[in-house]
Amino acid sequence: MSIFYIVIPVVLSMTVGYVAVSAGEAGGIIGAAGFLAGGIGAGWYFAKHDRNELNGYRKYFPVFLPLFLTVFSAAILMAATKGHFGNDLWAVFIFLFFPFLPNSFLSVLGGQLMLAFFAPFAYFLGFQGAYLAVDKRNRPKWKSVVAGAVSIALSLAISAFVLWQRSQTVLPSYGFKYENGYSSVDLTPYYVTNTSNILPKLNEPADFSLEKKEEMPILDGAEAAYPVYAAFANSVYKDIGAINDGNEKYGEIVSFTNTIYAFERLLSGEVDIFFGAQPSEDQKRVAESQGKELLLTPIGKEAFVFFVNSKNPVDSLTIDQIKGIYSGRITNWNEAGGGNDKIRAFQRPEGSGSQTIMQVIMKGTPLMDPLKEEVMGMGDIMEEVASYRNYKNSLGYSFRFFTTGMNPNKDIKLLAINDVLPNAENIQTGSYPYVVNLYAITLKDNPKKTIEPFLGWMQGPQGQKLVEEVGYIPFKK
Repeated sequence: MSIFYIVIPVVLSMTVGYVAVSAGEAGGIIGAAGFLAGGIGAGWYFAKHDRNELNGYRKYFPVFLPLFLTVFSAAILMAATKGHFGNDLWAVFIFLFFPFLPNSFLSVLGGQLMLAFFAPFAYFLGFQGAYLAVDKRNRPKWKSVVAGAVSIALSLAISAFVLWQRSQTVLPSYGFKYENGYSSVDLTPYYVTNTSNILPKLNEPADFSLEKKEEMPILDGAEAAYPVYAAFANSVYKDIGAINDGNEKYGEIVSFTNTIYAFERLLSGEVDIFFGAQPSEDQKRVAESQGKELLLTPIGKEAFVFFVNSKNPVDSLTIDQIKGIYSGRITNWNEAGGGNDKIRAFQRPEGSGSQTIMQVIMKGTPLMDPLKEEVMGMGDIMEEVASYRNYKNSLGYSFRFFTTGMNPNKDIKLLAINDVLPNAENIQTGSYPYVVNLYAITLKDNPKKTIEPFLGWMQGPQGQKLVEEVGYIPFKK
């Protein structure tokens, strides 16, 4: 028995597991099929050469037990972890079926997470099925067979139910492709070091300019703000786009690491000016705990917009409906003038610029738990806030320029709020209810002397002209 329950699974784990992980997206199916075939072959051979004269239950129980333990332990762990495979409790399953350890290790590294469960399940299912089909001596009574089948089916049903529940709030991974995973759009067209960038240019020399690298404030910020501060640097920093021996000479001065990390870099002193929406309450508390005083310089206006699939019949939501949806009080589109579809209301990660504004909009009304997704990171499986998917029943939010300028999508439409559209005129007059400022945020104790005149230039005619040409609404009109 040790050959069929230990040796063969180890060999299959190292061969089939490797092939499955190497096969990419189809690896899960290939791996499960390989283990199933291996189990059928092992069960057939064992049944043909089994000379055990035990009767019924005593004979078949050792054949049935591994399959039952697989599905039963999986069901218990599914219920205990709510289907999150990144939970440390799943180590119990992996080491319980230690012959499949090589496959489990390869599956986690290769992102084929479900194969860690399907490998022992497929193998033991194939083994038991082949053994029962071939060995016709002293088969167990039909009641025992039914009881065994019911116990396995019940365990599988528990696992399936947990996965179904999880699918309501946790979506398949949808990781970012750009800027080392930090950005959902390609920022290359806005690089100051890209000689064919699409940044707006001034028709005359900048009134304020910096020539020495050590005098140039280091810039970082939100994804949606990158084109603005890149345009500022492109006009003010002399030779910012220069290439030296094939390397970006000043590329690190105009950096991008997204809102959360850029703000941390501002507090640590790695960055001189952060560009984005107002800081979150948590970010303000962190700054205060470090004895840092934040200075917020408004440089532009922007609309915080909500959007849906272009085929959604809803064209406008009220402020009360927005709060109702994102608090969990309104769950179906038919409660907001749409069809009979459950609302998939997406949020953004805590600390991001758009999530901070969303928390301000809710004004004390608790936000419901966000939709999540499982992502791979350094061999671990983590839960993160799910990125927006344009399902027919989706609702998302962002900043107007990011949605229409940086990441245009003809398959979504912006919603009016209280029947007021988020267009330039309504943003400028303030009639659109969700108008926010774009800020250049600095630390009061930063000794770099070029920061203050640079901020003044941003608020001046040339800076505001670039703000407008990028796609934002000037702060001063």
